[in-house]
Amino acid sequence: MAVDLYPSRKGQESRIIRRQDPVVHRNPEFSDGPLSDRDLQQFEQNGYLMFEKLFNDDEVSIMKSELQRTMDGNRDREADDVIKEPGSNEIRSVFEIHKDSGFFQALSKNERIVKAAQQLLGSQVYITQSRINFKPGFKGKEFYWHSDYETWHVEDGMPNMRAVSCSIILTDNYEYNGPLMLIPGSHKWYVCCPGETPKDNYKSSLQKQESGVPDNDSMRWLVDQADGRIDRATGPAGSVLFFECNTMHGSAGNISPYPRSNVFFVFNSIENKLTDPFSGQSPRPEFLANRDNVQPIIPNKDRLQNFTNRIKR
Repeated sequence: MAVDLYPSRKGQESRIIRRQDPVVHRNPEFSDGPLSDRDLQQFEQNGYLMFEKLFNDDEVSIMKSELQRTMDGNRDREADDVIKEPGSNEIRSVFEIHKDSGFFQALSKNERIVKAAQQLLGSQVYITQSRINFKPGFKGKEFYWHSDYETWHVEDGMPNMRAVSCSIILTDNYEYNGPLMLIPGSHKWYVCCPGETPKDNYKSSLQKQESGVPDNDSMRWLVDQADGRIDRATGPAGSVLFFECNTMHGSAGNISPYPRSNVFFVFNSIENKLTDPFSGQSPRPEFLANRDNVQPIIPNKDRLQNFTNRIKR
């Protein structure tokens, strides 16, 4: 088993340790990506980057149409990879969309996002998790503060902090419809959380995460390190947020009339494939943590435009 550099859920005490991995893995072989030196420095400092309108209105229109088709196709399906809102039949997430052999598979290979991920991670990449997130108006539930890496490390066996999340915003994100909130600089620290991991934790944690969440004192400390700053990923549809796998983030509930939806791809370095979970439990299902037939993505600059043209005809 790989060395556990980031132990968590192994006692009743929380503690904070310093990150032991680089944030940006600079590699001349992948230096021709879309990110400038300033972008890389900002990502290294804050743990995230937001690009407004990386995809144009026509492309967003296609994405929304495909999202609605996917939502409609899964509305009455009862399966582990379709997550409903607590207490209702509203869809919260649909997982593993990059394997749909259609539009979202093409989108996951689009060079605008893949080359950025390669540049940040300094290697070829693959998708270890993908999903559509939908937070309906009036009743979209909150998601508590957490580091994705803590879960991916403990429950999936991701050895190192060498993954980046890419969130493509499909509906305008306002301050008041439950946008993602991020703590700048929090990726430089790792919160070792108390408690243990319940068996089949994913069956409840995807609706409401309770294991692997930071305690209040750790959260105060992280926000204090950021001089009290908490950023919100607001912006128009078509914008893209890249955030480092250990960045502390969460979102409030949506009691506005305006839904919030996004497409979410997790790019992992091909040199950081999953091992046995550090919890000692069995791996989570494939739809949450891809292990089978993992292959590096070949970026494609034409695929999304081909879909756009086909639908216009």
